[in-house]
Amino acid sequence: MCKKCNYTKILDNSGLEPTTNRVQVLEVIGNTPYPLSAADIYATISRHQGINKVTVYRILDLLVEKSILERLSTGGRAAHFGLAPNEHHARHAHFYCTRCGQMDCLHPQSMNVDTDNLQKTFPGEIGRIEIRVDGVCKNCLKLQNQR
Repeated sequence: MCKKCNYTKILDNSGLEPTTNRVQVLEVIGNTPYPLSAADIYATISRHQGINKVTVYRILDLLVEKSILERLSTGGRAAHFGLAPNEHHARHAHFYCTRCGQMDCLHPQSMNVDTDNLQKTFPGEIGRIEIRVDGVCKNCLKLQNQR
């Protein structure tokens, strides 16, 4: 959960108008300790106010394009969204449970990737590195062991 981020300022600094819907999308994502699917974001916002599902998807695409959010792959068609690295959020890997679909943030120090060596040996320009660890979460393992 992020109490340090000023979402209005983040939008302003990216050249975007801080509309109510954009700020709400950022608040939902920033106030959740793990990445969310677009459907989860829409469901959370629509419980409190009327919003079109297409509007949520367009906002997510725009915020990813402006590098305010990251679109995180789940290995299928769906994606999860989290705040992009910024002054309050270090780049970090994610854990994806292949049973329940939950995605969790891993501590930034849990996996170090030396991007300097990669930049030296890779002949192209690297725009983004995403590290996802797949497996079975502790809740799913617990359920499995109870059977």
